Amino acid sequence: VQLQASGGGSVQAGGSLRLSCAASGRIFAINVISWYRQAPGKQRELVAIITSGGSTNYADSVKGRFTISRDNAKNTMYLQMNSLKPEDTGVYYCNVRIVDRFGIGSDYWGQGTLVTVSS
Repeated sequence: VQLQASGGGSVQAGGSLRLSCAASGRIFAINVISWYRQAPGKQRELVAIITSGGSTNYADSVKGRFTISRDNAKNTMYLQMNSLKPEDTGVYYCNVRIVDRFGIGSDYWGQGTLVTVSS
């Protein structure tokens, strides 16, 4: 299984970006999808999560600005980021839990995509 993340870039504060993460390979079913970010000098933190049933949860710092979504038919997940702030700067990683036909799950990480927000 491979995850290919894309969509990062440089924007000014107040701008928007849409991150994508496409999964490929032997995939029976994708369970939980998450986006994490890691700012320079800081630990990786959870930004948003969406379950197979569509339930979502967000870090307090991004609530109301970011939206996580998934396209199960395309095995692709998205993170729409609006009203970006300089503190949103960091490398963003997608993480998926893929379950096999026996219900056993394994976690996979994308390669990370850099988001830079200037003031």
